[in-house]
Amino acid sequence: MKTKIYLIIALLILPILSGANIPIDSTKTNQKKVFTVVLDAGHGGKDPGKYVAKTAEKDIALKVVQLLGKKLESHPNIKVIYTRTTDVFIGLDQRAAIANKAKADFFVSVHCNAAAATSAKGNETFVLGLHNNAANLEVVKRENSVIELEENYQEKYTGFDLNDPSSFATNLMVQEEYLDNSIEMGAMVQTNFQKDLKRKNRGVKQAGLAVLRLSYMPSVLIETGFLTNKEERNFLRSEAGQKKVAESIYDAILGYQQNRDINLFEVEEINSSAIAIEPVNEKAIYKVQISASSNKLEPQSYNFHKLPEISREKEGNIYRYFTGNFSSLKEATKLKATAVAKGYKSAFIVVYEDGVRRRL
Repeated sequence: MKTKIYLIIALLILPILSGANIPIDSTKTNQKKVFTVVLDAGHGGKDPGKYVAKTAEKDIALKVVQLLGKKLESHPNIKVIYTRTTDVFIGLDQRAAIANKAKADFFVSVHCNAAAATSAKGNETFVLGLHNNAANLEVVKRENSVIELEENYQEKYTGFDLNDPSSFATNLMVQEEYLDNSIEMGAMVQTNFQKDLKRKNRGVKQAGLAVLRLSYMPSVLIETGFLTNKEERNFLRSEAGQKKVAESIYDAILGYQQNRDINLFEVEEINSSAIAIEPVNEKAIYKVQISASSNKLEPQSYNFHKLPEISREKEGNIYRYFTGNFSSLKEATKLKATAVAKGYKSAFIVVYEDGVRRRL
């Protein structure tokens, strides 16, 4: 009888003991983490934004955001938070605070453009920066001017000069780690607009926009078209146009999220010392992306803190810069650590298989 009892206990314990030393694949998880995106419909309430031919920027921005949010909400692993869902005035600091409180993965602000020349057309996406050429500065002044409608704005924005975005240069140092991701999303948005809407691609640009300055996460401000251009104004006023704009932004957000699926999982357990890192295939090539920018630099080591084997690739108006060229993931991992130590905090590894690049 005792022999049978011991045998039953052994059979029950054996799977537990044998499984204790089996590493769990980090990509196999109980549940996906939620990807939180904050959608910001520009202007609102007493701030109409640009108003042309009985068309208010605030109304178009809200309709696009509502359509976009509805599509995103159909995904169970995406959480959508709105800065406004009605025609109300919200300060720029409040919009950013909503995103910061939610610890959002991305902040998307939707606007419409305007220009003195009615022939101006196309789409452009802004990320935070200090590139103050004349055209960018006009956008900065227009979008930041809403600050003066806020109560006690002198106190809330102490040290910030509406006409000189470089006055918040210290904020850029804090947010530098998010810039590559912001540019990546911006490039996706612009590519989609050009392909789907057949609109002029005015590129991804850097500018000192207060709402981006205050949001501590990857963020973009999208100018969906010119209200001062009759053709684009009519397009943006139409239900079909608003739907197409929302779909283009939606596709960009999904593409951005999918590129980060490896980081959107809760890992059950992993014994890293027991897992051998194998190449994806024998011909796989690994590099480390260290930067993405609208600036074209010579791919030379001296431009990138003496990191080795610098290469450059262009996608639309964005240049991506890489270091290294390995057949070994282990060597690429070591170089990534070196790049991070040299200041490239958002560096990550990419793999090339059959001519296709993807992020690890």
